[in-house]
Amino acid sequence: MNPDALQDLLESVARGNLTPADALEKMRYFDFEPVGDYARIDHHRKLRTGFPEVIWGPGKTVDQLVEIMGALEKRNPVVMATRIEPEVYEELLLEIPDLIYYREARICAVDRRSATPSQCSGAIAILTAGTADLPVAEEAAITATLSGFCVRRLWDVGVAGIHRLLGNWHLISDADVLIVVAGMEGALPSVVAGLADCPVIAVPTSVGYGASLNGFAPLLTMLNSCAAGVGVVNIDNGFGAAILAGQILRVGEKLKRKGE
Repeated sequence: MNPDALQDLLESVARGNLTPADALEKMRYFDFEPVGDYARIDHHRKLRTGFPEVIWGPGKTVDQLVEIMGALEKRNPVVMATRIEPEVYEELLLEIPDLIYYREARICAVDRRSATPSQCSGAIAILTAGTADLPVAEEAAITATLSGFCVRRLWDVGVAGIHRLLGNWHLISDADVLIVVAGMEGALPSVVAGLADCPVIAVPTSVGYGASLNGFAPLLTMLNSCAAGVGVVNIDNGFGAAILAGQILRVGEKLKRKGE
């Protein structure tokens, strides 16, 4: 943060020329920290959006990841890096001894919270069509959990055996947001959305035989869903689905507070 700009802002508040609320609004947009000559950490992202910056792992060296995580750690109790392969984690662990690795989700995290309370009263339920969809689903589940939300998992309930889904309907009916992860033909989100009374976030995966086109076929199926209330994120984007689910719950909490 520019010290002169901050000084001017604080003096304006002290003189009564600016309210604390207005000052907070201005501060939402002017803090970032250069890391080396390759990154600029957006420390105020959580203030603006409700979620801190998360590191995209691929394409970064181990040294870069260590430096970026170190910069984020100074200001955030939870630091996340996504799409981290096991061999990269082993190298990172030498520099960050308390680093946690969620192998199936391929997420590394430093979590210094003394407890993990839910940010809000809502619950996110995550469903997969098949076991092969688990890496994407776990990326969503771990992202949501580290962001402070309650997560319920229901795996392998695809349309090839629809009774598996219907037999667990109590878990789905209690959810406030549903994330439905599916490859192959991608039909599961449409089925779920035709039965559920909450938002459904569909995540196509690159799982399937040749005609699934690495996730393009389920993506089109989900975009063409005849069920209302389905939002679709990109192929294999479990992270994006979790953040969207969290934003939906946070807006619900905001509206609830306005009505009190």
